[in-house]
Amino acid sequence: MATTGFHVAVVGATGAVGQQMIRTLEERNFPIRKLTLLSSSRSAGTVQKFRNEEVVVKEAKPESFENVDIALFSAGGNISKLFAPEAVKRGAIVIDNTSAYRMDPEVPLVVPEVNEEDLKLHNGIIANPNCSTIQMVVALEPIRQAFGLKKVIVSTYQAVSGAGAAAIEELKNQTRSIIENEGFKPKILPVKGDEKHYQIAFNAVPQIDKFVENGYTFEEMKMINETKKIMHMPDLKVAATCVRLPVETGHSESVYLEIEKEGIDVESIRTLLSSADGIVLQDNPKEQLYPMPAHAVGKNDVFVGRIRKDLDEDKGFHMWVVSDNLLKGAAWNSVQIAESLVKLELVK
Repeated sequence: MATTGFHVAVVGATGAVGQQMIRTLEERNFPIRKLTLLSSSRSAGTVQKFRNEEVVVKEAKPESFENVDIALFSAGGNISKLFAPEAVKRGAIVIDNTSAYRMDPEVPLVVPEVNEEDLKLHNGIIANPNCSTIQMVVALEPIRQAFGLKKVIVSTYQAVSGAGAAAIEELKNQTRSIIENEGFKPKILPVKGDEKHYQIAFNAVPQIDKFVENGYTFEEMKMINETKKIMHMPDLKVAATCVRLPVETGHSESVYLEIEKEGIDVESIRTLLSSADGIVLQDNPKEQLYPMPAHAVGKNDVFVGRIRKDLDEDKGFHMWVVSDNLLKGAAWNSVQIAESLVKLELVK
């Protein structure tokens, strides 16, 4: 490790997002003096490589956060609730990738391209938004700043990696079984907390997370509430429908938006997004150029295309938004927050 820099801890180091966090810290050459990798007792003792050095994963305990400057959490909401306050008590700044603190009014919910300044309001914990929310607000924010924003309706097409490594394996197993004409019984449903088990291979499941009383799912309500909080628009009209597809990695979204300013055409929005931070514009219908999840995997950016004006609403537009849900939707946004803390001199 370097002799200067920060002491960084990764909680949930052996999980899919934790692994991606470690890779992203290395790829970004984040200034790390010491790296502490933490997990459950089940995974403790395993070894991870970081900058050509071997780091032993340790069991997460309150004392694990002594002298830690930044702690990246991605081990489930219960773990965050248990250990994040312990980390803060010991002087660490927590960047939490779970839903545990997202709607806490005392905790900033941050996407650096959108509301980086909110980091200055943190009291030790910073929340990383839901993966599907992140990529949408990155695409919406330049439009909001330039033309205003009145309404958003989004339909998501989400990859199974959002449900964890077991869902990826189940997709592969089901696909193999169907192709080989074998009988199979689905083992898991990539929705949380439901007793039913549905086929995901060659299928689309219009449920991510549990349903709430209003007929929406928790995932849909996350998108609705988080968007309003991140953009500081509590009265923004937002509706969401979230669907799981048999795609391994990369979330896609069909976004309808209504702006406030009159007389705006598609080319104005294309031009705006082509130079926006964190966005790659892929929008040439003549050449069949548009974003696709297979092409977004392994990339930090949010890809936007299929921009078109609504046929009935003069201030209405449609666009297609794609991003790697394990990177910009999780690990990269978390590391990006850490980079912003350093840039703003909020961590010492």
